[in-house]
Amino acid sequence: MAKKKYYVVWQGRRPGIYQSWDECQKQVNGYKGARFKSFSSKEEAERAYYTEGNTSITPSKKEETYIRDSMSVDAGTHGNPGPVEYRGVYTKDGSILFEHQPFSKGTNNMGEFLAIVDALIWQEKQGIKLPIYSDSQTAMTWVTKKKAKPTLPRDKTTEEIWEAIDRAEKWLQTNAISAPLLKWDTKAWGEIKADYDRK
Repeated sequence: MAKKKYYVVWQGRRPGIYQSWDECQKQVNGYKGARFKSFSSKEEAERAYYTEGNTSITPSKKEETYIRDSMSVDAGTHGNPGPVEYRGVYTKDGSILFEHQPFSKGTNNMGEFLAIVDALIWQEKQGIKLPIYSDSQTAMTWVTKKKAKPTLPRDKTTEEIWEAIDRAEKWLQTNAISAPLLKWDTKAWGEIKADYDRK
């Protein structure tokens, strides 16, 4: 009996982890720039899917552009800490998919963390899997570790955003991260498509 394999599709019609070659082929056959690879265990496949993200299977070949069929998230603050809001957009055209009104006080990284988690929740509700871009490496690390580590003290002025962080962590601890989290290359591509233009 042939040993079961798992197939990671980083770039294809629907990026994700597939349990058969037939399913993988549907995502990559005829897709320009398709990137995929087989693994012998689910754990290896998941690790590669989330850690390799937007890097090419051949590391010497750098991606020239971003994946347009994706989501981008960003947080906007007035002071850091200060009022913070966030949103998620469809990268291809910048159309807003969700947004959260400002918390009275928080940090940019807290907003970025919540934005990524909300993007994952939004995708689950829609039944789709798209890569998610963020320009915050800190927030992406918090999400993959399923634990945020902000330095903002928890008090009456910050309780609202801290409660949102608690809910986001609880969701992460009971749900799989089902979409690749990719770092937005601001230097190469300009500001992320969800940017609030408050630099």
